[in-house]
Amino acid sequence: MTGVELTAVPGIPDIQPGDDLVAIIADALASPGLQDGDILTSAHKIFSKAEGQVVALGDIVPSTEALDYAEALNKDPRKVEVILRESARVVKTFRHPHQNEGVMICQHRLGFISANAAVDESNTGADETVILLPKDPDASARRLRDGLQARFGVRLGVVITDTFGRPWRLGQVNVAIGLAGVPATLHQGGKPDAYGRELAVTEPAFADELATASGLVVGKAAQTPVVRFRGLSWETSNDNAADILRPSKENVF
Repeated sequence: MTGVELTAVPGIPDIQPGDDLVAIIADALASPGLQDGDILTSAHKIFSKAEGQVVALGDIVPSTEALDYAEALNKDPRKVEVILRESARVVKTFRHPHQNEGVMICQHRLGFISANAAVDESNTGADETVILLPKDPDASARRLRDGLQARFGVRLGVVITDTFGRPWRLGQVNVAIGLAGVPATLHQGGKPDAYGRELAVTEPAFADELATASGLVVGKAAQTPVVRFRGLSWETSNDNAADILRPSKENVF
């Protein structure tokens, strides 16, 4: 590879429940087009909206547990209740002295560790609502990949992304939460480095690298959730996003 091209795909409208994402994204891609070996990344929110994963806070009755967390963290107890429902467990909570609202670090039901179990209030499309991850992001990615491959007649990969923080580092980056056709990681153990020494544990997080790079051309307010990657060399894989998760037994912290 001598270069990789990233293109934010324009023309994707606000998504409503029940919308056909294959048709919408295919129409938006008609102008820039697709080639064999292209990879698409997309922010999860268009999938979440199409699949009805937006929750009206007015419909939520907080539990006692949610009320306790809300008081300690100065959070909306209805949002806390949604976070708890999306979580397999609460890993840690904290509130800095200068923060208005505290944070819940949770293990999402899909296994991801993130703030607030990825429950988000931004770009939901309506006040007093929060948006959740798709119920099965890998299945959502496969439906899009299969539909676009059928329409354009090319080999594609799809990565669905969300924005996470990182342990011991400030700021957030996009990470992969759903895969179709794209390798989760690239196993390079046993291959030689530039000086002929055998690599032992090198394993680039290919799907996360794609997700993070997509953030360079997608902004929170840009309404261009889909990015086309062109020029990458990759082999089709049956990996899932769960293949990126480190087993809890390897948690050294």
